[in-house]
Amino acid sequence: MIANQLPLLRRELWEHRSIYVAPAVIALLISLMAVTGQVTVSAHDEAVDFSVLGASNLTEAHRAAILSALMWGVGALFALSMTILIVFYTLDSLHAERKDRSILFWRSMPTTDTETVLSKLLMAMFVIPLGTIAAVLVTHVVVLACASIWVAGRGADAWHLIWSAAPFAELWIATFVFFLALPLWLSPFIGWFLFVSAFARRSTLLVAFLPLLILPMLEKSLVGTDLLAEAFFLRSVEIPLFRGTSTGEFGFLQGDSFSFLMLSRLDIVGFLTSPGLWLGLVVCGLLTAAAIYLRRYRDDS
Repeated sequence: MIANQLPLLRRELWEHRSIYVAPAVIALLISLMAVTGQVTVSAHDEAVDFSVLGASNLTEAHRAAILSALMWGVGALFALSMTILIVFYTLDSLHAERKDRSILFWRSMPTTDTETVLSKLLMAMFVIPLGTIAAVLVTHVVVLACASIWVAGRGADAWHLIWSAAPFAELWIATFVFFLALPLWLSPFIGWFLFVSAFARRSTLLVAFLPLLILPMLEKSLVGTDLLAEAFFLRSVEIPLFRGTSTGEFGFLQGDSFSFLMLSRLDIVGFLTSPGLWLGLVVCGLLTAAAIYLRRYRDDS
């Protein structure tokens, strides 16, 4: 089964080009925004020179905080785009092959339904996040390189202002952990989307999200509780990965200086031992098994 996953993953990359096109487009747009922003602010020479002079006099901790905020902002855009990409990929992954009847061809190949569905799960849970992480790191370097050229053009020391202060190692490790933890935490939704993709004949987006909206409202009106609302909505916006906060704040003020200790804020052990994580993985496994069953026994001829 493991040996067959690489060809199946290559198949997914071949059939769903958005997997690598979407991060590349986001990276290009952010890079263009960085260049455009620098050109725009260059029109205000006096204010820019004053700002560059002020930044040169900041402590390394303050410069690190500012750069961390910038790099986390870039990462947040990629995290949002990755989540959207995973949603649309999982909803289309099993539905598209039934829609164009390519499932009949793939069933003739020496791969099982279990291997096929698991390859799509692995793509959503690990391959897409790893590709997004690579795009984030490249974009960080490109954006800071553009900023360095602009700062050097203003007569300032780009190495002092940017490269010597940016906490690359700590921030990139935190980025790696966060982007891999996010799909694990959202795994019940990923399993649900795979099941809908195998079940729905049309309008997979509507079939997937309508129950998530209607069921909590029915529970509230009939029973008066909010269990489903908490299970659906709070889980989608809160991840128990950040120490000391339930909303995933990336930085905090410490004394009279900024401190963006991203890696120290990550509670990896607490996340891995969270009952919510493992319960979500169990739900994802059950829904994935249901998707495998539907693909195996559903008549699409």
